[in-house]
Amino acid sequence: MCLQKLFIKRMVAALALMLLLVGSCMAQQVNRVSIAELQSYIQKSEKPLVVNFWATFCKPCVEEIPYFQQAISKQYKGEVELLLVSLDLPADYRKISSFASQKNFSAPIAWLNETDADYFCPKIDPKWSGAIPCTLMINNKKGYRKFYDDQLSTTQLEKELKALVQ
Repeated sequence: MCLQKLFIKRMVAALALMLLLVGSCMAQQVNRVSIAELQSYIQKSEKPLVVNFWATFCKPCVEEIPYFQQAISKQYKGEVELLLVSLDLPADYRKISSFASQKNFSAPIAWLNETDADYFCPKIDPKWSGAIPCTLMINNKKGYRKFYDDQLSTTQLEKELKALVQ
């Protein structure tokens, strides 16, 4: 009986360790980027690009990301790229990955390693007030660039994605 209990305890411990390792392997990778690196990435994008600026503490941001992912993966898979750019504070950088995994965010995530919104906002768009969520849509091949300083509804997003790729 004692051997059986010991075996069960070890199996439970091994299973817990395995789940922890698998969970950590599946955590969303979050790359630190400067505004210059982000600008360069946007300028060099060869396919239509949707850059969504968000933060873990922003409820409207977190609400819109699933339908951004769904619309792009269902209708424009491989044709349009989605990049999620976190504006979380430096103290919260480490929690972005686990938060994104919990919310099933599958799009690539970058963390903007900048704290001066007066510096980085105009580099993305001169009209950007600094509010989030906001979205930049770019199609360099068409010369298309549109900035939205607000949460987009599913209807607005679908309409804007069509304009982005046409």
